[in-house]
Parts: sequence; C-alpha cells; structure tokens
Amino acid sequence: MSEKDFLAQRFEESRPQLSAVGYRMLGSLAEAEDAVQEAWLRLSRTDVTEVANLGGWLTTVVGRICLDMLRSRSTRREDPLPDDDGYIRLPDPIVSSPDGLDPEQEILLADSVGIALLVVLETLAPDERLAFVLHDMFGVPFDEIAPVLSRTLASTRQLASRARRRVQDVSPAPEPDPGRQRMVVDAFLAASRGGDFEALVAVLHPDVVARSDGGALRPSLVRRGAVVVASQAIRYARFAEVARPALINGTPGAVAMAHGRPLAIMAFTIDAGRITALDFLTDPDRLALLDLSVLDG
Repeated sequence: MSEKDFLAQRFEESRPQLSAVGYRMLGSLAEAEDAVQEAWLRLSRTDVTEVANLGGWLTTVVGRICLDMLRSRSTRREDPLPDDDGYIRLPDPIVSSPDGLDPEQEILLADSVGIALLVVLETLAPDERLAFVLHDMFGVPFDEIAPVLSRTLASTRQLASRARRRVQDVSPAPEPDPGRQRMVVDAFLAASRGGDFEALVAVLHPDVVARSDGGALRPSLVRRGAVVVASQAIRYARFAEVARPALINGTPGAVAMAHGRPLAIMAFTIDAGRITALDFLTDPDRLALLDLSVLDG
C-alpha cells in the first residue's frame, strides 16, 4: 500500500468524527462536508510522519477550518443570529425514520445533539464555540486548542467555561423517554389540527420559545410564551394536518409533506412532559436539499 493510499484509508476512518465536529461547529451539513474535504486537501499536502495521533491532528485541523469559516461568516454577517428582533437561522436538521437512526446518523448525533443545542451554539462567538466543541464534546486537550485560537491556555479554558455556562443555562437536558416525547408531540399536533387552544397551552411550557426559519423570502421569527405560541400554532395548523412522524436530530418530531414535497420540519424540545422549544424550518430552498427518502415506506 502506498503512503497516499494509507493516508486515505486513515482519513476515511476518521471521517465520521470529522463530520460530527464540522456539524457542531457550523450547524450546516454542506459546510461541514466542505470543511472535511478541505482537511483532506491539507493532509495530502502535509508531512505527517512525526504526527503521533493522526485522528487528533485531523480533528484540530477541521476545527481550525471551521473557525475560519465562522469568522468569515460573522464578518459578512450573512447568517442572522438570535437578537432582540427575534431573527434566527436554524441549523440544518437531520431527519430520520421514526423507527430509528442509521449507523452514520448515530455517529453524527452522538451526545444528543438536538436542534435546541445547535441553536445555542449559534449564539456563541467563534472562539467560544471552538473551545467548547473541541474540548467538551470531543475531549481535545486545551493545550492543543490554544494554538488554534492563538490564545493562552488560561484564556482558552475561560472561553470553554463561558460557553459551557451559556449552554447549560439555555439548553436544559431533554425528556429522556422517547415514548413520552412522541406522546407530547402527537398531543401538540392533534390540538393544532383541532384548533384546541386550551389543549395547546396545556402541552406548552409557560416560557416556551418557538423559532421559525423561512429563508430569504419569509423572515424568520421568534415567539415566546405559551399563549402566544399556541395562537401561532393554530394559525399554522395546515402543517399539523399533513405532518408525518419522524426523528429530528434523534428525537421525535414531524415533517409536513404535501404532494411529495416537504413544507416544514418540526423539531421539539420536551422537558417534564411539556414542550419548552419548537423549531420550524420552512425555508423552501433548504428543504429541497434534504433527503427524506427515509420516511418512505
């Protein structure tokens, strides 16, 4: 086996983890794939004979590439983040059959990376996001992350700590029982279809937050509070009427379909039997890119 073939084999062994790093860093499946491909190009141009841990080296390389992409994204201000006006860009959802994830999706979604967590990650500064993702999610030592950020070890630790507090404050642990989650989702959809305002309020947490991302043509909005969100859900009952069960980032959700085309991806965060967050992706351009063949049959 040639050296190039050996490196290609090692790279493919690391690809699932590298894709997982990219997805958590960027919230975009396409951009994550671009980052992984760029890592392969850098590997092919680098002498790694002295690298003891190639997988770890590749993880930090992908992290550096993603950091550059996030910084560029912030400079161009092309992706709106949550702010006082309520505009937001939701991360790409990973849609699976309601029967379960396939092995590749299980790797990508290890550690329960739900939409709500990714939304919180989107609010972090690029340096904070890198420190948190690499250290807390992938166990990369701080002394390997600090050079990527051109920061001291202490500063890098502080970044991860600040990000950790933000994640813990805004993204509580979800309901652990999938069966109970599905019951809550089904109750929400049934109440939406029936226009049952009181039933909707009952299934929503008083401080529920609903986020919708309609893309460039339909401004994205954030709504807060059970009464406000319930009123909005009744207005968008058409999505509930054509909703099909699915797993969205590994947890029970739904995909609204009409004439074979997706109208909306609906993700739910549930705690103690009530919905604490609703995330609706209705951007037709992004929906068109999703592979929903897993829902057939």
